[in-house]
Amino acid sequence: MDQLFYLKECSSTNDEVSKFLLYENSDFIGVSTFNQTKGRGQYGNTWAAAAGKNVAYTLAVKAKNILLTDFIFNYYTAVVIRDYLANLTDKDVKIKWPNDMILKNKKIVGILIEKKKINQNNYFIIGAGFNILQDQFEEISHAGSLLTQTGQVFDLEDFVFNLHEYLSEKLKTIPSEQDIIDHFNLHLFRKDEISVFEIGKERQNGIIRNADEKGELWIELEKDGFKPFYHKEIKLLY
Repeated sequence: MDQLFYLKECSSTNDEVSKFLLYENSDFIGVSTFNQTKGRGQYGNTWAAAAGKNVAYTLAVKAKNILLTDFIFNYYTAVVIRDYLANLTDKDVKIKWPNDMILKNKKIVGILIEKKKINQNNYFIIGAGFNILQDQFEEISHAGSLLTQTGQVFDLEDFVFNLHEYLSEKLKTIPSEQDIIDHFNLHLFRKDEISVFEIGKERQNGIIRNADEKGELWIELEKDGFKPFYHKEIKLLY
């Protein structure tokens, strides 16, 4: 059984979902809002969104049902959300490692996955911020929305209802780890293309080759050769 709750406004859907888990016993519980005031991103970053134009969504999944490592689960979540957006827009959505969604060179989705023990159960808390109707991003030059990148106008309620149904169903039947890794790499942003990377204070040209089962990204660097990196050890400039 899966359920979806809507909040008119909240600070963070990742925080609010915990309250519903105290009273509900579903394997999949979703919370959404169109006005999130204090969204969180990866590694303490903030995720700001214009009220009434975007979707903040969190899905709580009982961890006992997920027989994947944390890294592979992260990949699979990214793959499923990518596929949902690609099907919706009929566009080639890419995954910027580890799990941002890129459409026509702009970030349209940020994902934050946390693991929490609530009411004696362990949960994966999948939080995602979707830029849907916002058309101005001021100083955030890499940000875009479904509207700016496709010209399409989507109904926020329909979007989040269909997303919840799609993600919940895909998490009930999970493919093999190798299939997940292959699918993730198939849609990896700037894979096999010359890109510029920032490592510490130095910039180098390099080519993304693949992401592996340990959560590392393998890059063939101009000076340092073929090396693996974890998130935050290297920055892709695009």
